[in-house]
Amino acid sequence: SHYLKIMLDAIFGKSGFNSEIIWKRSSAHSDTKQGKKNHGHIHDTILFYAKGKTWTWNEVFTPYGEEYTGRDYALVDEETGRRFRRGDLTAAKGGGDTSYEWRVKKPAYEKVRWVADLHKEHESPKEGWEYRGVFPYNGRFWAYSQANMRQFAIEGRIRHTFDGMPEYKRFLDEMPGIPLQDVWTDVQPLTTGTAERLGYPTQKPVALLERILNASSNPGDVVLDPFCGCGTTVHAAQKLGRKWIGIDVTHLAIGLIEKRLRAAFEDVAFTTHGVPQDIHAARDLANRGRDNGNYYFEFEKWALSLIDAQPGNLSKKGADKGIDGNLWFGKTGRAIVSVKAGENVGVAMINALHGVIERERAQMGVLLTLTPPTKPMMRDAAAAGQHEEPGFSPVPRIQIVSIEDAMRLRERAVQLPARRDDAFRKAPREGGGGQGRLDL
Repeated sequence: SHYLKIMLDAIFGKSGFNSEIIWKRSSAHSDTKQGKKNHGHIHDTILFYAKGKTWTWNEVFTPYGEEYTGRDYALVDEETGRRFRRGDLTAAKGGGDTSYEWRVKKPAYEKVRWVADLHKEHESPKEGWEYRGVFPYNGRFWAYSQANMRQFAIEGRIRHTFDGMPEYKRFLDEMPGIPLQDVWTDVQPLTTGTAERLGYPTQKPVALLERILNASSNPGDVVLDPFCGCGTTVHAAQKLGRKWIGIDVTHLAIGLIEKRLRAAFEDVAFTTHGVPQDIHAARDLANRGRDNGNYYFEFEKWALSLIDAQPGNLSKKGADKGIDGNLWFGKTGRAIVSVKAGENVGVAMINALHGVIERERAQMGVLLTLTPPTKPMMRDAAAAGQHEEPGFSPVPRIQIVSIEDAMRLRERAVQLPARRDDAFRKAPREGGGGQGRLDL
């Protein structure tokens, strides 16, 4: 993070640095295994910069700890059940309407004191005395006007001690909490089984980005994430009613974000720039891959995203062994996906895919091809037979899907019985403010 800070100092200016935030993302890490000779890495660093002399700042509060509330808010209102703490209603200096007598008709507690003057108190009344409660004495004054005191009494915000002294009830549910500090331990990381987890390696919790966006933007503002990964920032921005722009270098991330937004928000509307919108653009992306291996991987991941398949090799390291992607169905069903971007296609591709299916003991295979298949290819694919899943109609064991059909039909281009979302799980459905139009 110190290298990043030096770069950001050059962009925003050293004076633009506000704080370094520590987010505790786990309680333990394998860095501490025997022989590692290192401390466990359990936090991420967030650098807070602002460019210019003014910026949006909405104060964020975190809940009080149970130790604090149990100690300081131990009293409970008998009528409402609300927890509160005692507050002083007096002040050292008077001003305005602050030296009146405060009378009560009925003592709040059995043990009360009857007052004849400012300096003498007795446990029981004497003839001719009246219960007057208390009023400022020994140099103290009321901190509030008589009208405010009456309003407090009407609202049930005053209690009386055994000697009749009024106290203010500070209710716990009206307190904002603790102003946000620069160490965040209350945002839970995404663990296995978390509903929000999609399967993307570096996914952050939406709550983390919601906190950042709530503190530094308002509804309708534009949020930019130039390295948006699986789209947590744009998800949070959509949910909070911000406009947003997300940028990523890989088609894997873009395809996942599109799926994520459509799953989470019913009426979401957005435009994706830089991905093929027709078959000609798809061929252009494939042709660029002939001279640049990275582009071929991008074409492959883009093609897999069309049918919602999981890439077989996320890291792009090592041979793929004929497995470009996977689709999952039923309880244990697996379909191997092979992507072909070349112009020369033939039955050898069907035979190779059949061999991978047998080797991996998979149930099905999908050949995703940019060039339309030949009749012999279709014949050999049909000869592979059908797969039957209990309770579902039989489907072809080997299916050939053209990129053009995949662009038009998306995941419906593949026939799968009881399809699962083990690739990247669907984001939970939720409401949101919606993406506004951006004047680009």
